[in-house]
Amino acid sequence: MGLDLIIRTLKTTAILLVIFFPFGIYYLGFYPSLAVFTGGVWGLFNLLFISALVRVTIRPGGVDKPKAIGIGLFKFPLLYVAGYFLLKAPIFDPLYLLIGFSSFFAVIILKVLGRLITGIHDNPGEDIHAEGAA
Repeated sequence: MGLDLIIRTLKTTAILLVIFFPFGIYYLGFYPSLAVFTGGVWGLFNLLFISALVRVTIRPGGVDKPKAIGIGLFKFPLLYVAGYFLLKAPIFDPLYLLIGFSSFFAVIILKVLGRLITGIHDNPGEDIHAEGAA
């Protein structure tokens, strides 16, 4: 499981949030559903910037300092200030925002459990095609 897991998680969580929103409006109401959706979008942006920051700092050629500083200056003050104001907004219940913030964690856990149950990548070092050649 590499960076491909993060990209698939971002896509799956985005689809999950879009599917949830109309049903959430019907069952929870507009503002709770909007809180889950907004928290989920915030979580997606957070995961996106964390993965970008890891990619520019941990790489074979060394740290790309200008990109790392740019991502850090955008991510930490702007994204976390936006999260703070989301939590302080009187129309959003913090519980529903927390559900949205952590929605991508649930997707990651379900993806990993699915791979464990189906047995995908049990032996990542072995090549499946090399079996017949031996």
